[in-house]
Amino acid sequence: MKHFTTSTPGIGGQIKRRYTDFMVEEIRPGGRVCSVERFAGAKDAETFEAAAAERHALEIPENTDPKEFDQLHLDMEKINKDVNFAVRKIARFMQCSKKRVGYAGMKDKRAVTCQRISLFDPDLERLKVFHGMGMELRNPEWSSEKIGLGNLKGNKFTITVRDISLEEKELRGRIENCFSEMKNGIANYFGEQRFGGNRMVTHRVGKEFVKGNPKDAVMLYLTATFAGEEEDIKNARINLSKTMDFSTASKEFPVKYRYERAIIHHLCKFPNDFAGGFRKLPRALCYLFTHAYQSYLFNKIIDARIEAGIGIGKNKGDVLEDGVPTAVLYGFESSLASGEPGKIEKEVLESEGLGLGDFKVKEMPELSSRGSRKVIVLVPQELELQGVEEDEFYEGKLAAKISFSLSKGNYATTVLRELMKPEK
Repeated sequence: MKHFTTSTPGIGGQIKRRYTDFMVEEIRPGGRVCSVERFAGAKDAETFEAAAAERHALEIPENTDPKEFDQLHLDMEKINKDVNFAVRKIARFMQCSKKRVGYAGMKDKRAVTCQRISLFDPDLERLKVFHGMGMELRNPEWSSEKIGLGNLKGNKFTITVRDISLEEKELRGRIENCFSEMKNGIANYFGEQRFGGNRMVTHRVGKEFVKGNPKDAVMLYLTATFAGEEEDIKNARINLSKTMDFSTASKEFPVKYRYERAIIHHLCKFPNDFAGGFRKLPRALCYLFTHAYQSYLFNKIIDARIEAGIGIGKNKGDVLEDGVPTAVLYGFESSLASGEPGKIEKEVLESEGLGLGDFKVKEMPELSSRGSRKVIVLVPQELELQGVEEDEFYEGKLAAKISFSLSKGNYATTVLRELMKPEK
C-alpha cells in the first residue's frame, strides 16, 4: 500500500492498546447486529476477570422439528481470541468435531468481537453449561442452515485511537474532514493483517506455491523471522534454516507453535514430502496463503493505477460491478480488463514472472484458484466520531473513539490508514 486517497493530514496515533479499543460486531444478512455486551467494559484485569467469571445458564428454545432444524445458531462474543481457537474450545467442550461448528468470517484476535455461529445437532445439556474464559454464547435459535464463510452482510467497528499529539480542535477538524472525503470512496486495499501480521510472510508463502516451489514455501513458513520475535522461536527458526534438521527442530520449536510443529513432525517421518507437511495445517488456513498472494497483487494493481494517473475512478476498459471499477484477483480462469486497466493487470502479473495458468497449483491442487474480481473503491458507512478525551495511557495525549460499518470482505485497517496516515 503506497498511496492515500484522502488529502486531509493524518491524526497519527496507535490502535489496540487495550482489547476493548477494537470492537467488531458482525452484521447479519438481514441487517441485525451481533452486539458486544459482556466484555465491552473490560478495561483492566479486574473488570475482565469479573466479566469472564460470570456464568449465565443458556436457555435454549424447544426444537419443534429436529429433522428439519438441526442447526442451532448462537451469538459468540469473545475477547483476545481468534476464531480457530474459539471453535476448538467449543468443539472440545461439546465433545464433537470442529466440522460441526459453522461461522461466517474471521475476526481480529486482539479485540472484542461478536459474531453468529452454528452448531450441528449439539448436546443441549452440555451446551447449557458451556463456559469458556473470555467467551460467551447467547441468543440461541434453531435453523435448517449451517452458517458458512461469507454468510454475513458486513461488520460494525468501534475503535479507539490513542497517543494522538494534536489539540482537540485540530483533531476533531481532521477527523471530520477525512470522514467527509471518505464518503466519496477510498482505495480498497487489503489490510496488512491479510499478509501475516508481524512476519508478513503469508503472501510470500503463497507465491512460492503458485511458482511450484512447495519446499521453498514450507521452509519460508517455518523459518522466516521478524525483529521483535521471541528469542526461543527466533533461534529455532534460524537453526532450522541452517541445518534442515527436523528432528532437532521438533525439540526446539515451542509447544505453542502447534502449526509449525505439525509440519515438522510430518517432515521427521517424510523428509521430502513438503506438500504433505503443509497439509497438516487446517484446510481453511491453507487457503489463506494463495488468497494472500492474490490480495498482494490486487494491492499492486491499485498502486499501479494511481501511479499511471487513472486512479480508482471509472476508466475505459474497466470491468464494473454495480457501476464500480474492479481489479482482478488472479486465477487460472481469470479474464483481464481491457484498455489501460487491462494493460496494468497484465503488467503486474508479468512483473512477478507468472502467468494465469500458474494459479493451478499442481503440487497442491486444493490451493488452486479460478480467480475473481473485487471492487477497488471502498465507501465506509455510518462514519462517526463518538468522542475525544484525554488518553489515560499517554500523558498529555488525546484518544479519539470512532465507529463505522463496512461490507463483508473489507478491512477496518484500510479506513484507519487513511485517517491516521502512518509514516511509511
